[in-house]
Amino acid sequence: MTQIKDQGVLRETNCTEELFAIRDSLEILGGKWKLLILIYLKNRQDRLVHFKMIERGIEGISAKMLSKELKELEVNLLVTRTIQNTRPITVTYALTDYGKSVIPVIDALVQWGFDHRTMIKQAR
Repeated sequence: MTQIKDQGVLRETNCTEELFAIRDSLEILGGKWKLLILIYLKNRQDRLVHFKMIERGIEGISAKMLSKELKELEVNLLVTRTIQNTRPITVTYALTDYGKSVIPVIDALVQWGFDHRTMIKQAR
């Protein structure tokens, strides 16, 4: 079982709590595009990233889907949407400080993906 801080006290979770937690995580981060958007923003934290840049950078995502996913990430406090004072008006997106807390999860998934690909190749 996992250890969590509950009202300042460290304790072990039970199976039901872990199932709820993983369900919540997958609900927020799951799907085909959300993690890809977060990785894209993670790798460009030093730049102003606008909608079209993300759309061009993530192969296969439609403008409609990108808009939907960015709104969901914003509602879940992982991404900020900032209207720039430019002509024409541009909108930029970035990870929030809370959104940056997902980076270790993303990095672990990326490493696992590399390891898994290697394992499958070796098994053939």
